[in-house]
Amino acid sequence: MTSKQRAYLKGLAMNIDPIFQVGKASLTPEVTEAVLESFNTRELIKISVLKNCIDDPREIAAVMSERTHSEVVQVIGKKIVLYKADKDNPKIKLPL
Repeated sequence: MTSKQRAYLKGLAMNIDPIFQVGKASLTPEVTEAVLESFNTRELIKISVLKNCIDDPREIAAVMSERTHSEVVQVIGKKIVLYKADKDNPKIKLPL
């Protein structure tokens, strides 16, 4: 992913609300499965890491990205943005 594409996705992510929260139990298989399922309907997902989670949000983003085969767009504070293009019908057209 180029920096221009990443900047474009960051702009889109500003307007969406987090749809998942990672809490005290950190990254559970259930959270990973739910995020994976949500990529069926969305290409851009924002995740919030709660204050009671002791793990680093950057590490959580890296592991989540690896498990869901997505790309980390950004990690700002306790917010993670992930992107995974839809193979059949992409909704987000990335700039070249």
